[in-house]
Amino acid sequence: MHQTIRVNDFAVKLANVNGTGSASANGLLMTAIFRMGIPVCGKNLFPSNIQGLPTWYEIRVSGDGYQARALDYDLMVAMNSQTYARDIKEVRAGGYVLYDSSWPLDKSLSRNDVTFLGVPLAQMCNDAFGNPRERILMKNIAYAGTLCALLNIDMAVVEALLLEKYGMKQAMVDSNRKALMLGYEYAKEHLPCPLPFRLATIDANGDKVLIDGNTATALGCLYAGATVAAWYPITPATSVMDAFTKFSAKYRKDKETGRSNVCILQAEDELAAIGMVIGASWAGARSFTSTAGPGISLMNELLGLAYYAEIPAVVIDVQRVGPSTGMPTRTQQGDVLECAYASHGDTKHILLFPSNPNECFHFAAKSFDLAEKFQTPVMMLSDLDIGMNDWVTPRLKWDDSYVPDRGRVVSKEELESMAKYFRYSPQDENNVPARSLPGVHPKGAFFTRGSGHNKLGVYTEIPDEYQEVVDRLLQKHKSAAKFVPEPIIERREGAKFGIVSIGGCDNAVREGLDRLADRGIAADYMRVRGFPFDEPVERFLLEHDFCFIIEQNRDAQFKALLTLETPVPKEKMVSLLFYGGFPLSAKNVVDGVVSHLEGSK
Repeated sequence: MHQTIRVNDFAVKLANVNGTGSASANGLLMTAIFRMGIPVCGKNLFPSNIQGLPTWYEIRVSGDGYQARALDYDLMVAMNSQTYARDIKEVRAGGYVLYDSSWPLDKSLSRNDVTFLGVPLAQMCNDAFGNPRERILMKNIAYAGTLCALLNIDMAVVEALLLEKYGMKQAMVDSNRKALMLGYEYAKEHLPCPLPFRLATIDANGDKVLIDGNTATALGCLYAGATVAAWYPITPATSVMDAFTKFSAKYRKDKETGRSNVCILQAEDELAAIGMVIGASWAGARSFTSTAGPGISLMNELLGLAYYAEIPAVVIDVQRVGPSTGMPTRTQQGDVLECAYASHGDTKHILLFPSNPNECFHFAAKSFDLAEKFQTPVMMLSDLDIGMNDWVTPRLKWDDSYVPDRGRVVSKEELESMAKYFRYSPQDENNVPARSLPGVHPKGAFFTRGSGHNKLGVYTEIPDEYQEVVDRLLQKHKSAAKFVPEPIIERREGAKFGIVSIGGCDNAVREGLDRLADRGIAADYMRVRGFPFDEPVERFLLEHDFCFIIEQNRDAQFKALLTLETPVPKEKMVSLLFYGGFPLSAKNVVDGVVSHLEGSK
């Protein structure tokens, strides 16, 4: 049967066993497609154990540049017999299944509407390689070679990548090249190459890079001038600090002495880590920590201290599935309310919501300016999908004229001219007092308890004096609304309702809006990028008959925050919630919107 040729528009899912080295092969394929100038995205859906459980990697090629997760797979690379039934079921009608034919495939798995492509990968690698571990690892490279033939991946690009990765390790280059050609040559001889969906080199990635959000975040912290970092290892945030450590080792060395001019501390737990960050910030350093939901839970008390004592602190929260340990290697937006109101009593924190690695870079840097300008904790809420997956994103650009906003800091000269310095008075137009740094001048020394204090910094339990301080803190938080990243708002002709989202929902929502438009359904779109909310957020919500609030958690936390922090009636907001742990897809968005619209009729 004749099939229409599709170029640069398909999705492949690779099913493996965790711990078998498949990540290298899958990353090789993803990077090769990017190097061919083709828009591509990869989703690594891996388990939280070290090895043995199923793991999947999804590669979506989209000439239109869509980067949300695909749910219709043209080709399934089935390398895990334990998940054959599930994997084969997910292939679209007319699609293909590539499997290891070293062992016969159970007849019960057959589908008449799918073409099965058998390649004796294990047998070929057993014959070609003597080391048992090498046989397992090279099997993955062999199927990568097969895919190069089936999908028309440029072998010259793949060869160049092997040389880049293994450099002077000629033995590794040779073994990988050997395995690659085993799969490639078998496919060329025995299988239909290329398949009806295939790749063709274009030039759509000219000024773009392939980068994950955690690496971009680390770069943002580096460029912002962070000199102290304290952390405790936690998935999926550990690679933020790994990258920051690597970059600091290269770029944060004193040119004369060769000594490092950063301090990176692995604490005994997250509570200790935030304590170190607050102490370093109080002393004048730009400091931060990276963590996930369980870490935020432990940090709550000290976040309240920093809020009340008005000490800058930057927290990078790479969200994962909760509650409790939850699913550490799955993505979610479950920390929105926890971060907004972290700590007991009345607290409100500044939040930033990046949607891609490029924004992770810029928002990480902005977090330090906001933390010091408003003398308060600032939390940037990324998530596992943004943080740990590779994205095609505009090349990161830095303004070399950037000057850090250190906020109100009294100098030695200013202190000398004062009769007396008070830490919490007077305040500026943003309700922020001036802070002093230790060691600058004796007049700048002060002592503030973690319990009640008045506007002069003196201990108090008098209701009016206490209320005066916390009321100013509330006004200070409201003042920050003008300084957080503004929402991105897009209008569409004929729209009667709006769609609102945050963070990692963005790619799926944008693609979903295009698919809805194809059905004649128009919607305006607003992506909120910061909290507290400024007037445009409220106006967008009020000017529509209703708005879908799309987020990835069970309890509609973002909608709850909008309800609590704006006067918009909750009846004007309709929740679409997706929280199973896998990244959002456009199909999820379209199905949710259409289902509600049809139901309301």
